[in-house]
Amino acid sequence: MPGPAFERGRLRDRDAAPSSGEQTAVLAAGESWRIEQILSGTLPHPLDDLLDHVEWVLVVSGGAELEVAGRRERLSAGDWVRIGPDVPHRVLSTEPATSWLAVHVELPPGAGWRETIEQR
Repeated sequence: MPGPAFERGRLRDRDAAPSSGEQTAVLAAGESWRIEQILSGTLPHPLDDLLDHVEWVLVVSGGAELEVAGRRERLSAGDWVRIGPDVPHRVLSTEPATSWLAVHVELPPGAGWRETIEQR
């Protein structure tokens, strides 16, 4: 069943972030994609992740330090990263009240990120 032709929403205010850890809200989703807002407080320990799909993440406000495939990256508001499937990554630290947008995309077997974009 198709979704509505038009929806409107608003990102949660960064002040709604927990003091510690993360809260995630799904803003929109389809069969092979999902858009989330993540609000982060300080992290008690690094968060490890290994996904089977592409993840594109934008820091809306605040900042964070990531480690992606052994490489450290410092992100501040406006910075984004794209992490491919099966790439180990971790969030090492976050500034209090960091707001992120995350786009998760499952690609068809054998398709690469760039090939999928160029086909559209």
